[in-house]
Amino acid sequence: MPAVKIKRASSSVDMTAMTDVAFLLLTFFILTAQFRAQDAASIETPSSISGIKVPDKNIMTIGLGKDGKVYFGIDNQQERMEMLENVAAAKGITFSPNEKKEFALMSNFGMPIAQLKQYLNLSKEQQGKIKQPGIPTDSTGAGANNELKDWVFNSRKANNDLRIALKGDNLAKFPEFKNVLATLQAQNINKFNLITGTEAPPAGWKAD
Repeated sequence: MPAVKIKRASSSVDMTAMTDVAFLLLTFFILTAQFRAQDAASIETPSSISGIKVPDKNIMTIGLGKDGKVYFGIDNQQERMEMLENVAAAKGITFSPNEKKEFALMSNFGMPIAQLKQYLNLSKEQQGKIKQPGIPTDSTGAGANNELKDWVFNSRKANNDLRIALKGDNLAKFPEFKNVLATLQAQNINKFNLITGTEAPPAGWKAD
């Protein structure tokens, strides 16, 4: 008796549900993504073979450009607003809710306090055309004006657990770096991280 042959049906998979889920996930990630704000200045850090990573939370970053200009930023938006409010109260300046919101979106800045209010009311296009003059760090002489200490002090009032990271350009001069260090030391801050670029270690090198 001949064997009975079972007719094979062609297999097919309905991909409609999977496609719908994929588009829903894509839409979700697009709508909830937070794009990184543009830095106030481009800083080319020196290279290093250190394997120690700077934490990505509770960070206060002080940047030093190749032209000696100083930039400042903290990583939490709510704490940026609190820091601005603290500085404004100390300086007798008032910022509107919209100005505070605009400031909270700035990952870092290099603007004297007296010019900050006007800058925050510019459009994004106008802000992009302005070369920020840097935060004053002069601590000597009759006309001494060190606003970096105000930002450091008031950022720590907003979050006392902030860790400090210095990001200096490879071409930055030591006198400007010394002013930044003096500002920190004046507030009994002697511990900080240095942000550097990565470099391949020499042959035979081992991390401690």
